[in-house]
Amino acid sequence: MRIISGIFKGRTFSPPERSSVRPTTDMAKEGLFNILQHRSVLEGITVIDLFAGTGSISYEFVSRGAEIAFSVEKDEVMIDFIKSVSIKLNIKNIKPVRNDVYKFLTLTSIKADIIFADPPYNAIGIADIPDIVFDKNLLNEDGLLIIEHDSHINFSSNPHFFEERKYGKVHFSFFK
Repeated sequence: MRIISGIFKGRTFSPPERSSVRPTTDMAKEGLFNILQHRSVLEGITVIDLFAGTGSISYEFVSRGAEIAFSVEKDEVMIDFIKSVSIKLNIKNIKPVRNDVYKFLTLTSIKADIIFADPPYNAIGIADIPDIVFDKNLLNEDGLLIIEHDSHINFSSNPHFFEERKYGKVHFSFFK
């Protein structure tokens, strides 16, 4: 895996061999960040990366100027991996948070400019994420929620949904 752009552009890392994560493909990640860079300022923002896995999305955000990225992941092996990559790359503005995403969302008072969620495609409760985020008012003004998912999920009936983009088998739904 590699960081596509920014100050850490081209840096690579390999997830632990026994990991069960499904990292966002480079093609999908590049498409996502092209959209974001045309719509938002990424410098100085606060990001919450839910189901962070390897931390790939968090690294990409901080590489492109995010002030801080909270990487929320319940797997201790993945949290340790995020910490080790952050040390290796000398990244000080990624904050790994070991917690169940749904518990984190219910209890946190952190407000973000962008919340990115990449749940396992077969996870229970994916459809509830937008409601939780907006009911808890976790986004700053003009903030975005982005959920990565497969084709079996359709968020278009959610009142905060405004767009879906597809990159191969990867779908990104956007909410504001």
